[in-house]
Amino acid sequence: MIHEKYYELKVKQEALLNKKNEKSDFYNGIFDRYENPVLTRDMIPLHWKYDLNKETNPFFMERLGVNAVMNSGAIELNGKFYLVPRIEGNDRKSFFGVAESDSGVDGFRFWDKPILLPDTCPEETNVYDMRLTKHEDGWIYGVFCSESKDTKSGDLSAAVAAAGIVRTKDLKTWERLDNLKTLNSPQQRNVVLHPEFINGKYAFYTRPMDDFIETGSGGGIGFGLCDDIEHAVIDKEIITSPRRYHTITESKNGAGATPIKTEKGWIHIAHGVRNTAAGLRYVLYVFATDLNDPSKVIAEPSGFFLAPLKGERVGDVSNVVFSNGVIARNNGDVYIYYASSDTRLHVATTTKEKLMDYCFNTPSDPLRSVDCVKQRIDLIDKNLELLTK
Repeated sequence: MIHEKYYELKVKQEALLNKKNEKSDFYNGIFDRYENPVLTRDMIPLHWKYDLNKETNPFFMERLGVNAVMNSGAIELNGKFYLVPRIEGNDRKSFFGVAESDSGVDGFRFWDKPILLPDTCPEETNVYDMRLTKHEDGWIYGVFCSESKDTKSGDLSAAVAAAGIVRTKDLKTWERLDNLKTLNSPQQRNVVLHPEFINGKYAFYTRPMDDFIETGSGGGIGFGLCDDIEHAVIDKEIITSPRRYHTITESKNGAGATPIKTEKGWIHIAHGVRNTAAGLRYVLYVFATDLNDPSKVIAEPSGFFLAPLKGERVGDVSNVVFSNGVIARNNGDVYIYYASSDTRLHVATTTKEKLMDYCFNTPSDPLRSVDCVKQRIDLIDKNLELLTK
């Protein structure tokens, strides 16, 4: 017998799922924010959390709670929008699910069951932050963080991060491949597969790290090639977008979603991290790489592209935005899915044309305050001259 409370909660959830999302009054000319998150823990199917049977759950308690829905891979297939977010249970373990929508800004509904990945790594404890890449070889690849306990350390919180790789044709059946190996980097997170072959090889954007939290000698976002995706090994990493002192990437930075191909270059939406008195602050930034040589940065606008705003600044890990999913449609529309404060998932929309304008016409960071002021005064002088005509 199904508990009557289920039907009561189901009505409330349906109202939430059917709520239309509208653009907010935020304006910067670059992208539009939306009023409501596209995914939250309240949108998780009730049968994922509750035992619906009144006999075995007379008080209708959550048996397997969900704490957050966040960092999501994204892909468009057959005109529909699909998200594969990180879902964190109350037990702190993360897993993946598939949610689909017709509009891309609201109406996302999860499939009946979460993704059960092939269990090929007995030491693996946690998985999260999957990037989805529709590759020219015909497969859809998911690259995610595979976390294991660091058995060499006596610290109970010490962990080892690796890049796990799966592939699929339909988001339903997943084949697990070997974890990526980088010969010169002991740990890897925020790894993204490039959608095209480079010199006949698979290309990855990496984030070399000496430690699970600290990058150590890792200089920024790396780039490397491998011959075999099923047993991926990168023997050389080139730093593309480096970390820099007193910038938004000072502490660390990492690749976000699969880069967007434009006529001027590959546009990347990445994250930068700096340390503050209140802890690490994560923002998104943009740069472009050469169409034929994606390891070569050809444009990098100054400062952040998107930062946490208003209620986005509060959550499990406050003052954070993070994106690992972008959908660039054939008509030029771009949907950027970003999580706020490790708690919920939002969407911002723009176009390829706007992104190219922003990326190639916004000045780069001169890296010193005095030069930043000169840069701003140049803009002011041009505007004052225009205003006085």
